[in-house]
This record gives sequence, structure tokens and C-alpha cells, in this order.
Amino acid sequence: MGKTIGLLKVSVLRGLRLVIRDFRTSDPYVVLKLDNQVVKTKVINNSLNPVWNEEFTFSITEPVGVLNLEVFDKDRFKADDEMGYAHIGLQQIVSAARLKKFVGTTQGATKIRTMVPDSDNCLAKESCIRCLDGEIVQDACLRLCGVESGEIELRLKWADDPSLAAAAATAAPSE
Repeated sequence: MGKTIGLLKVSVLRGLRLVIRDFRTSDPYVVLKLDNQVVKTKVINNSLNPVWNEEFTFSITEPVGVLNLEVFDKDRFKADDEMGYAHIGLQQIVSAARLKKFVGTTQGATKIRTMVPDSDNCLAKESCIRCLDGEIVQDACLRLCGVESGEIELRLKWADDPSLAAAAATAAPSE
């Protein structure tokens, strides 16, 4: 793993049309993985359209990785059932964050890049990376693979690592 270049805040917003893994419903939760970092949402009982609204922060290193997610149905007496998986590459949002450093911050919303569904991601529809009041943000709806149906809505938000900024300020020569 290389040096840390920033932080990525990932909000797991909600699931849509998830598959049934219990009698009539499921008890879903999401596991997010980036390199050796792993986090898990809370379990939402009895829902095929759960709302999590949970935010997690990941350190981003060079080379930039891929955010993987898996959805599971929580079971009490046996192994949790798989409910699908998805991934999204992070190079585009990292590139947008680098571009913002050269362009500067803007107020309002500025579209930087549009990502379309393809083999490098699990996007269910187009996803825009934009500068929103000075922050790099991407809303993404990921189609779950390996199952009949299901989507997970995420919001990715780039955050410069404050310790990196402090180190750069310390290393900069004073006038």
C-alpha cells in the first residue's frame, strides 16, 4: 500500500428492491471493503427497501483502489445469506479532487465528470461527479450482481486529509 492521498466519506443511503432471503422479507446489512479497510452497516429488520443513512470514512492510498460492497441477510441460527455484491472504481473521484485543487473552490454546483454504467463499475444509471459548494461529491446507484434484483444508493464525498495539509504547511518554506 502506498501513501495516503486523502479521505473518502461513503454514505450508504438505502437499498431498493432487494431479494427475499427469509420467508417473505430480509434483514439486510452492507459490508464495505476498500483495500484492508472493512466496515458494516447496522441490520435493518424485515425490509426489502432499507434506509441506512450511515457514513463511513476510508483512507485513500496510491494506487487508488476499488470500493467493494456486499449485502447480506442477517440470520440468527445459521450463516448469513448473500444478497448480492457490487463495486465502483474510485479513480474518477480522486481525479476530480485533484482537478479541484488547480481550479479552486466554487459555490453552487459544477458538474466535473459523468460516469456511465460499464464493465468497470456496477452503476445502475449515470452518475455525476460534481463540485458542490466546494466539496467533490458523487451520488451513485449500484446494481447488485449475483442476484435477481437489488440496488444500493451511495454518496461519495472527497475530504482532503487535514494531517496531509498540516504536513505540507510544515514542510513549506516560510517567507
